[in-house]
Amino acid sequence: MNNKKKISIVLFSGDFDKAIAAFTIASGAAAVNYEVNLFFTFWGLNVLKKTKGRSAIGKGFLARTFNFLMGGFKNLPLSRLNFAGISPKLLTGLMKKRNVATLQELINAAIQLNVNLYACEMSINILGLKKEDFIPEVKEILGVAKFLNLSEGGEIIFI
Repeated sequence: MNNKKKISIVLFSGDFDKAIAAFTIASGAAAVNYEVNLFFTFWGLNVLKKTKGRSAIGKGFLARTFNFLMGGFKNLPLSRLNFAGISPKLLTGLMKKRNVATLQELINAAIQLNVNLYACEMSINILGLKKEDFIPEVKEILGVAKFLNLSEGGEIIFI
């Protein structure tokens, strides 16, 4: 019988600050022995893409266009006060100055703490992507039903 606490986080936003929140909760929960499942869908998939900048990946013209416009990890905007894309860089600088883990450090911590990273099958199909387009730490591409099965018995947070 598994008595381990469980939390599942759905990251459907591609905003820099929301990704920070998701990975802060994920790594914090994993550090205190929770089972953590992170499910990335639509714009949240940018966090997991292998190519960190803008890239026209995907199957078909529209998919390549959407993926290029989404921007990738290096182009995650701040949800407010983005100031033409400079705010995430400024915020990362402040985080380093204040000795707070940056988004990349939080992602690395989550991976080291065995947080389960999952990509949404429907979103990947719509965007014409494949598993090889994502970092190798993505455990699986799965649908909502399987994600709900994995999340059973725990809390689910949407960010």
